[in-house]
Amino acid sequence: MPALIATEAQAAWGCMGEPELLSHRENAVFAVTLPDGARAALRVHRVGYKTTAEIAAELALCDALAATGFPCPRGHRTKDGEWLWQGPGSAVASLISWVNGDALGQGDAPLPPNALDLYEKLGAALASLHAALPQGPLTAQRPAWDLDGLTGTDPIWGRYWESPILTEAEMSLILRARDLARERLLALPDAALAPLIHGDALRENVLVTQDGLALIDFDDCGPGYRLYDVATALTQSLDDPLLPDLRDAVLRGYEVVTPLGDEERAALPLLSMLRSFCALAWVVPRYPTGHPKSPLYKARALRAAEAVLAGEDFLSFRR
Repeated sequence: MPALIATEAQAAWGCMGEPELLSHRENAVFAVTLPDGARAALRVHRVGYKTTAEIAAELALCDALAATGFPCPRGHRTKDGEWLWQGPGSAVASLISWVNGDALGQGDAPLPPNALDLYEKLGAALASLHAALPQGPLTAQRPAWDLDGLTGTDPIWGRYWESPILTEAEMSLILRARDLARERLLALPDAALAPLIHGDALRENVLVTQDGLALIDFDDCGPGYRLYDVATALTQSLDDPLLPDLRDAVLRGYEVVTPLGDEERAALPLLSMLRSFCALAWVVPRYPTGHPKSPLYKARALRAAEAVLAGEDFLSFRR
């Protein structure tokens, strides 16, 4: 079905040829060819995940970021000047510029030998992103990874403490850790919140290019805690012996651009834990019951909750 939609949608930008499916995670992403021969990425959006206003705001924000020199894709308007193509039913597609590069890594694969250098550069890139744009009407159209977005009654990705893979005792543990995190995040200074964060700075969304690092897939971007991006960047390395070194590297790179206070640095394990909590809700509509990865998400969240409640910085554990 996405392939048929992509074939129909690409005409709105004057693309020709057969769209090539690249990935099908949150959205179905296809490589297409623009009229001038340039490559671009056509996204057929997951139905119900984002509103058309949110998607249009994402594209406009990426355009504004790229205009500042930040390395990210730009949105392409249709021949009619629209950010989006809307087809029959709920079908929605958008087009973004192509970024040449290789992913920093994959979640289930070892990191490259120069990982520490790359993570230091990633920290600088994230800090530059957080400082690039002021608060405005476009960021207001995006979901906020703030106190309520992470610990409120209806978090962005869902009520993670109600995940069907949790027992009642585990739900209680998650709620106690969430409440503690909420209390401590309330005490952070206003500077801890950025007008725009990436929201999903996983290895697959960081490209190593000839000119440095670039960020792609701003599907979850919005206002939020700036160190939530750093926490997300470390999420796939929680079982890696290099974890403490990766944490130090990404923070070192971040502080080259933007210094951090002790309170904010101390909140990094809380935000990492909350990322693991959010992932519990993320997997529910995407993985069938009994999927082999579900216990991994659960174990990671519970381990983080236990460490935070015990007053331990689990990001400093060397496994």
